[in-house]
Amino acid sequence: MLIELDGRTLLRVERARLRQLCTHLVDLLDAPPGPGGVRVAPGQAMALEGFEGFGPRWLGGDRLRALADRLRSLATPPVVAAPPGLQAELRPYQLIGLAWLQRLRELGLGGVLADDMGLGKTVQTIAHLLVELHAGRLDRPALVVCPASVVGTWANELARFAPGLRALVLHGGDRERDPAVLAGQHVLITTYATLLRDRAALARVPLHLVVCDEAQMIKNAGAKAGDAVRELDTRHRLCLTGTPVENHLGELFTLVHWLAPGLLGSRARFDRVFRKAIEGGRDPARQELLRRRLAPVLLRRTKEAVAPELPPRTESVVSVRFGDAQRALYESVRLAMDDRLRGLLAGKGLARSHIEVLDALLKLRQVCCDPRLVKTPAAKRVTDSAKLEALRDLLGSLIEDGRRVLLFSQFTAMLDLIESDVVRPAGIPFLRLDGTTRERQPLVERFQAGEAPLFLISLKAGGTGLTLTAADAVILYDPWWNPAAERQAADRAHRIGQDKPVFVYRLVAAGTVEERIQRLQERKRAIAAGVHDEDGQSGPVLGEDELRALFAPLEE
Repeated sequence: MLIELDGRTLLRVERARLRQLCTHLVDLLDAPPGPGGVRVAPGQAMALEGFEGFGPRWLGGDRLRALADRLRSLATPPVVAAPPGLQAELRPYQLIGLAWLQRLRELGLGGVLADDMGLGKTVQTIAHLLVELHAGRLDRPALVVCPASVVGTWANELARFAPGLRALVLHGGDRERDPAVLAGQHVLITTYATLLRDRAALARVPLHLVVCDEAQMIKNAGAKAGDAVRELDTRHRLCLTGTPVENHLGELFTLVHWLAPGLLGSRARFDRVFRKAIEGGRDPARQELLRRRLAPVLLRRTKEAVAPELPPRTESVVSVRFGDAQRALYESVRLAMDDRLRGLLAGKGLARSHIEVLDALLKLRQVCCDPRLVKTPAAKRVTDSAKLEALRDLLGSLIEDGRRVLLFSQFTAMLDLIESDVVRPAGIPFLRLDGTTRERQPLVERFQAGEAPLFLISLKAGGTGLTLTAADAVILYDPWWNPAAERQAADRAHRIGQDKPVFVYRLVAAGTVEERIQRLQERKRAIAAGVHDEDGQSGPVLGEDELRALFAPLEE
């Protein structure tokens, strides 16, 4: 390629080399250059590696290159010993996690500890806090923000693993509010809901570290909990989640923008350069660039990689076919919802029909679970429930074989039917946890102690934050859009401490919206894998054609 310089001079430039240079410039030019040229935020230091060999001069370039080298060093942080006072033996990968947390703190960056569920994100964080205490840096409290369901877990594990840390739970009507008392603690534990209620008061408390556990709670850009977290006055930030990407890459941007401002540029640029290309499945190079950019601040290890001693987990799909009456009901509901959907898409478009679409899909999913969940006259006349009958056979066989079973459903009304129609008539001892359960830990302890072979659990109330290694079988009664939520549920049993093979059974109504949900799950897994893995390949996002496919007639 020839470029005219001054009307008389031509410069020969290799096209591939110019394209590479332009790509890296576009990566940095998130805003128009100001006086003196392009300004590079510390979080973008890694982007400078793309200019090696091109020779551009950067004001402060030596400092930025040094920072980039230190960011790259996060891949192999120096070894850190377990701190004094830690009442736990850290596994080798957990020591690496501790070293990574310490390196992030040194660099002034936040990070996402995204290890598989059950690999000990909590104990790694507690070890990090102890290191900070012994180094004299924990002169302000750390604040752990988590779902209400795991407040007890944090309090118990802090007392168990680090009795030298003063911890205070801020939850419930009688919670402590005195700023002097709060400032005198090493660790404060609160919930996302309590943070919203006390956001003004907590924003005035100087903090050393904010830990967002189950950080998917703040991943949506408009989440009020996320706004409250961002108002906190803290030196350091950390997110814990086994699922940094659940639905779309925009969630990941929200986390990383809080943890390491500038690393991914602005949201508009991220959507344009990364999200659109990756979710559309058109640009593997962009996917690889995003993976490299995230590598310093996102640490994820899988069970297969770091805990090969865990017994195997076997997953199987139990395909259930409707009888004539349930099939006819499904088709009548599907036709009505399909007609309604077509009208909505024509009149309002997909983006403005979100609530109505979810409601229509909900009705189809309820027919699959049990017709009695659908409150219509036609549904009342259907007495068949193919999936409930399949569950009766499966559960009976598992209990007869001496299995300990976790049974998950998203619908508490479905748990009611399972309890009344299957469990109680069979005389199976059971425990139950749902949104009405006030104290979860006593139920967990009773199940772990062998009091009952069956634990009925609503996915929302018990899909995270529980350790139920006494179980060796998991039944997922109804599939959900989010594969991460299902995996988290199965990981209640398949985690560190499990010494038996775990069997996971998914009940899926054949030919229905449930089977199509399974296909969509594979696409979501691909998007998530593309962020974490070097060779992950993503699939397209859901559009109108895919949505219409969910409402297609029953497949034979």
